[in-house]
Amino acid sequence: MKKIFTLSTCDTSKRILKNSGVLDLDLEVVDIKKRSILEEELEEIRSLVGSYEALFSRRSQKYKSLKLKDVNLSEEDYKNYILQEYTFLKRPVIVDKEVVFVGNSKNNVELLNQYVLQKSLR
Repeated sequence: MKKIFTLSTCDTSKRILKNSGVLDLDLEVVDIKKRSILEEELEEIRSLVGSYEALFSRRSQKYKSLKLKDVNLSEEDYKNYILQEYTFLKRPVIVDKEVVFVGNSKNNVELLNQYVLQKSLR
């Protein structure tokens, strides 16, 4: 898989994608608000990162409104919430075959920048 899962209205994701240069790589950009992530895509990403929880955003307004912090969620719950509501997918998610970057943490963005730089030097 060679895809970027993002939200076109998310300024943080737009900034990360623009500044990293990842948009210059040959990756399909999927706006998860316009086209939800498919179960097969989610399963493939989960197999690379190790869990659905790693892909789940606790910053979502729905997370707060549904009071999910008070619930002990299973891996299946994380998967189902992500498939039901696009805002539960941590973003951006960048998949370049076997390499995955999830979310907007400082460390993740630095690793993404290094990765894109290495790819551009080849």
